[in-house]
Amino acid sequence: MSEDDNNMEEYPTEIHDYLAAFEKSLGSVDEMLKTMMSVSRSELLQKLDPLEQAKLDLVSVYTLNSMFWVYLATQGINPKEHPVKQELERIRTYMNKVKEITDKKKASKLDKGAASRFVKNALWEPNAEHTSKTPTKGKKRQ
Repeated sequence: MSEDDNNMEEYPTEIHDYLAAFEKSLGSVDEMLKTMMSVSRSELLQKLDPLEQAKLDLVSVYTLNSMFWVYLATQGINPKEHPVKQELERIRTYMNKVKEITDKKKASKLDKGAASRFVKNALWEPNAEHTSKTPTKGKKRQ
């Protein structure tokens, strides 16, 4: 048995599931990166509208900074005390701005003509010839 085999068996068994999930996640990231790298950036951006381009750029930079955060943690450096924390917060701010823009685009638009007709028909008009629902003078309701 080699020294590497002995080192692999030294981690606590309680974290085996976590390590397996981490390895699977790394595989997913690797596949996604291969897919993204297979198309040139200029080709990809030509196919997207400006809002989608912004989303792609933000997700890319957020992912890279998150990976750096993990790298710092694996090196024993507290990422909360590193400038990467402020960078991630700055990126989140821009992501929220893009989300607001997207939400505004998705929001239902007011059809002013339909709203005007609805209000006009719903209001009581004193000059209109409607049948009176009030009792006539002299007669009392029982």
